[in-house]
Amino acid sequence: MKSWTPDSWRGYPIRQQPQYPNADQLAQVEAQLTKMPPLVFAQEARDLREQLGRAAQGKAFLLQGGDCAESFSDFSANSIRDTFKVLLQMAVVLTYSGRKPVVKVARMAGQFAKPRSADLETQDGVSLPSYRGDIINQLDFTEAARTPDPHRMLQAYHQSTATLNLVRAFATGGLADLHKVNQWNLDFAEASPLRERYLAVAERIQDALAFMEVCGVNSDNTPPLHATSLFTSHEALLLNYEQALTRRDSLTGDWYNCSAHMLWIGERTRQLDEAHVEFFRGIHNPIGVKVGPGMGEDELIRLIDALNPDNIPGRLTLITRMGADKLANKLPLLARKVKAEGRQVVWSSDPMHGNTVTSSNGYKTRDFNAILTEINEFFAALRSENCEPGGIHLEMTGQHVTECTGGAYQLSDEDLANCYRTQCDPRLNGDQVLELAFCIADKLRV
Repeated sequence: MKSWTPDSWRGYPIRQQPQYPNADQLAQVEAQLTKMPPLVFAQEARDLREQLGRAAQGKAFLLQGGDCAESFSDFSANSIRDTFKVLLQMAVVLTYSGRKPVVKVARMAGQFAKPRSADLETQDGVSLPSYRGDIINQLDFTEAARTPDPHRMLQAYHQSTATLNLVRAFATGGLADLHKVNQWNLDFAEASPLRERYLAVAERIQDALAFMEVCGVNSDNTPPLHATSLFTSHEALLLNYEQALTRRDSLTGDWYNCSAHMLWIGERTRQLDEAHVEFFRGIHNPIGVKVGPGMGEDELIRLIDALNPDNIPGRLTLITRMGADKLANKLPLLARKVKAEGRQVVWSSDPMHGNTVTSSNGYKTRDFNAILTEINEFFAALRSENCEPGGIHLEMTGQHVTECTGGAYQLSDEDLANCYRTQCDPRLNGDQVLELAFCIADKLRV
């Protein structure tokens, strides 16, 4: 392997990057970011890697979720709180039913950049650069809005700082108290059209908490009942930003990307001999890579060895995104190969990206049943190869948007226009994502 430095990726071919019109401005912004305090700390990333190591062995479960793309304009304490709350609600259901710890990782405080299928977007005969996320340009279809602006990286950094401050306050300040979280679940179950199906689980959790209270185990004397840990993650797509926030740890001398606890490489940028893999191989954070239906078995082993040459449990998460019509045939072959080669990985299911369709009225959407089907197939495929289903990865929000069809409330194509607010891809709303947690909870108990 060639020697690695935080900027060695610059000598490799790179995809999905903006073309900034002013190189001097870009360099100035990168220099400013290099001097900024880190958003996360190396020890936090090591703690997450240890927890993910247990998920690789089937002793914990990864719950990763949040916005498709964070927004500058929709940034608010309420939206952060709502996503935080629904992640905790899911985690309580999964922990109780699966009898194992749930590792909570939010797509938050950095999920600003998005890959696109084309560099240009054309409307009415006019072609402009594609919208690549608020960290790069704006959604409005004008030349000024679509021109990449490096100063937006500074705004993304400051918004991420504010988000992390609030999330850490929520995690330790009482909002994460298990009694409150399960009361929210009881409220959800009471209101659901499938009330009887979900209320029994929520009531059993309530009984367990009441039993612990009687035994003297309560929020006052047991911190895990009152507080929690929530890690952050995003797709590390814009490498100028990621390099600028990469720091050498003073304790170990290792390099960490301090923009988030966990980073992942997308399906479009995982080429072995290109810039994103080069950057990722040198940082010591826990990392992920998206695995689509086009991934070959030998190619996957080469990618694993490039990103986790020491075979450290918890270092690498393979996030499958294949579609409900492809996963059952493809995943067993990959899992069999990885197991036979003795590679330590966390298998996680992204059931969103492979199930994106266009509705009858022109909205990009996803169907709840297709999402659930892919998750069910994910569990079945891995267990057929004696491998551990280690987690799920969802594009979701705690808000009551109407972007995905189906679920207990039977959202239809016609309902999508009611509250379709995503910056890019459709997200499960708060009710849908909680329903999903109840649907898959029992699968964690073997």
